[in-house]
This record gives sequence, C-alpha cells and structure tokens, in this order.
Amino acid sequence: MTGTVEIVLIIAAIGYVLARRLMGEPAVGKRLLLIPAVLGVIGLTQISVHSATAVVFLVFSSAISVAFGLLRGLSVRTYEQNGIVMLRYTAMTIVWWAVSIAARFAAGFVMGLVDASAVQAGNGLMLGVGAGLLAEGLVVLSKAVRVRGQVVWSKGRRGAPHRTSPFLDSWQQKVHQNRHDSAR
Repeated sequence: MTGTVEIVLIIAAIGYVLARRLMGEPAVGKRLLLIPAVLGVIGLTQISVHSATAVVFLVFSSAISVAFGLLRGLSVRTYEQNGIVMLRYTAMTIVWWAVSIAARFAAGFVMGLVDASAVQAGNGLMLGVGAGLLAEGLVVLSKAVRVRGQVVWSKGRRGAPHRTSPFLDSWQQKVHQNRHDSAR
C-alpha cells in the first residue's frame, strides 16, 4: 500500500469513527477491540526497520498513540439508553484527537531532522492508529461495564438481536456485584 493511499484510508477511517461516535452509538466490544487490533497487526506487517533509530522512532510514536488513546478513552461518555450501554465522544475527545495527530506529526518532523530514512522505514502510522484505538477501546469498555445496561459484543443485523460476550457479561456482573457489596 502506498503512503498516500494509507493516509487517505486512515483519514477516512478516523472521520467515520469520529462522526459515528459524536452522534452516540452502542458500546460494541467487537468494534472497540477487534478492529483496532486488526489495524495494528496490518501496521506491524508493513513495517521494515533497518536501524536502531527507526526502532526508537517506532516505539516512541506508538507510545504516543497509546497514551493519547488512553486519554481519549477517559474523555468518552458512557451511558445507558434503552437497555444498551452507549458511548459518545465529547468535545475533549476531539481535542485529544487533534493533539494526538499534531504530536504524531511533530514526532515525525523531529525524527526527520535526526534521520529521514528512519521515519520512512519505521513510520508505523497504521500500527499507531490501531494501538491508539485499542487503548481507547479498552478504557471505554472498562467504563462501559460500570454502566447499567447491556454491553454488546456485536450488533445484530436485519432485526436480529445483538450478540453478547460471556466475558463482558461476567466482567460487568463482577463490577456491579463489587459495587453492591461495598455499598453495604
């Protein structure tokens, strides 16, 4: 995949996620975990690092993505609507997106001054996006299980019921039981 095509696809994916989540959508475990993990794996397969500088840049830029993903996750609002746990991006989430993109470009610029070939070889843009979205998804899911309502694994299609996850159900039940026990 060429760099331009990759950037266009990433911008389109981020725009799609932003639009959906600004309006509010169900907290769907599959979208919060599997899709970012797949993006990260695709990003990993596209990387070819040939120097220590490229590895440092890759690790640093991925760490930036994860840190901002965690901050975005903390800023996401979770709530119950019609028995389903929902998520909605806030103004702060958008600020964290903007700052994370700016930080990514700044890191690339600085690294380009140090070693331009390391930036190209170890860019890892797709890896960074996947890692950041996965970190965000983990935080959002940890918030979602604290909300009354069903955390779904995948949305039902064509009128079919939403699918749940025994793991998420168990996690949510433990959180609510611990709350109940500590309230006594």
